[in-house]
Amino acid sequence: MCGIFSYAGSESKNVLKVIKGLRDLEYRGYDSWGIAVESGGKIIAKKAVGKISEAREEDFKELFGSSAIGHTRWATHGSVSEKNTHPHFSADNTVAVVHNGIIENYETLKDGLIKKYGAGQFRSETDTEVIPHLISDFL
Repeated sequence: MCGIFSYAGSESKNVLKVIKGLRDLEYRGYDSWGIAVESGGKIIAKKAVGKISEAREEDFKELFGSSAIGHTRWATHGSVSEKNTHPHFSADNTVAVVHNGIIENYETLKDGLIKKYGAGQFRSETDTEVIPHLISDFL
């Protein structure tokens, strides 16, 4: 079962708060995890297949920012792989999204975006990835 944890505030070491939050959700079961943090005007992500409890806090000590999101994934669309792990990004990496649920009309939405921008913007096999591309399109 998927889980979402986020942080927004003035503390720059929020990534560790998100990791700890995802670890608290570990009882729910999942196959992969990922986090994204806004840092210096860029969004930086770390993703992995497996358990968040296997991640070392030292791996995240260089990530700083005022907002971060994290997600644990239970695969529904696409295989268990790092590319299918949330967060998903817009083509220009300015929008990051995590999502629980199923987007039933994602194929129609994706087809429209491919016609407009080409297939190269899509990096995963998931339904969720249409969300950041749609947000970017509307921005």
